[in-house]
Amino acid sequence: MFGRGKFEDREAFPVPDLVLLDLKLPGISGHEVLHEMKSNELIRRIPVVVLTSSREEGDRMICYDSGVNSYLVKPVDFDEFLVVARAIGDYWLTINVGPPDV
Repeated sequence: MFGRGKFEDREAFPVPDLVLLDLKLPGISGHEVLHEMKSNELIRRIPVVVLTSSREEGDRMICYDSGVNSYLVKPVDFDEFLVVARAIGDYWLTINVGPPDV
């Protein structure tokens, strides 16, 4: 996503249209990833949807203060999760008019 090292060729590794981000990642927090994305001139306009198990108000506040586009709590039931995943794709990749390319 950041286009670093062997991923700098944007023809082979294009910028994503949408990022689904969990807050609980191994080795780095989702908050850190979000902050780095929104601080990066080349990718800060990519819509970011946090999809997490956290219902913590503090997590939600940090995400919105950091520029997240949407914050969703993952359903526990797998079938409900699929419904949410489809709705995300329908809205962000079909209905939504995204930002212009840089």
